[in-house]
Amino acid sequence: MTTTLRPAGPEERHDDGHRARAYDICVNSRRVGGIRLTTDARFGPAAGRIAELAIDEPDRHRGRATVAALAAEEVLRGWRCRQIELTVPADAEAAGRLAAALGYTERSRMMSKPLTAAPPLPEGSGDRALSEAEYPAWRDAALAEHIRTQVGQGMARERAEETAAAGHRALLPEGAETPHQALRVLAHGGADVGSIWVALRMPDQPGGYVVDVRVAPGHRGQGHGRTLMGIAERESLTAGRTSLGLNVYAGNTPALGLYTSLGYRPTGYLLWKPIL
Repeated sequence: MTTTLRPAGPEERHDDGHRARAYDICVNSRRVGGIRLTTDARFGPAAGRIAELAIDEPDRHRGRATVAALAAEEVLRGWRCRQIELTVPADAEAAGRLAAALGYTERSRMMSKPLTAAPPLPEGSGDRALSEAEYPAWRDAALAEHIRTQVGQGMARERAEETAAAGHRALLPEGAETPHQALRVLAHGGADVGSIWVALRMPDQPGGYVVDVRVAPGHRGQGHGRTLMGIAERESLTAGRTSLGLNVYAGNTPALGLYTSLGYRPTGYLLWKPIL
């Protein structure tokens, strides 16, 4: 039997190079499922994404998904993509095993925690809203860190600079005073030791979302990251949000350990592989 991809509609093309197309997964011309391929919104046209992949119930466990995923690589190679991404829900164990067998590795993981009550601040610690006067320096430092991280993930510097700036403009159009965004500064012993940015309303997020958390050099390893996360939980609960989500990159072992110890659990894994 031959498993192939058959276009299920016209290809979408945009001026910025973004492409997308849906395909039927067929075995000897019989439809057994569907797959949707796109270019990646963050990395741009050089990166592809398996946005959806589903096999009909009667045809599962026969290797159809494996062949379809390999065929998707050929399509994206034809689009001149150099890498491919997909997101696997944390509870989709079979999909995770398939992705691992095909050579995908973790780029980052999404985590979330249900909220009931925020912990009190430690003795000697206090927090305040980031002021408009402080905002430009904070923004520049946040952008620099985001760009550094994305370049480390393989994104071209120019692309990283563009996406970082666009993301800040979209979420913080009014700077520190933007509604539904909490920007807080943590002080301990009279010195500012860190900051946290929590989006209290964000597309595709059911609760609050930690966009940026930083502890100042010289103050790390003293529990301030834990305190900042407590502030994020408090801000989310105050805004009526009963869960808090975040994203942590693979290899950031200290952050992963902190979030796990605080009760955050994976909700999904962002996986990737190069297309040779």
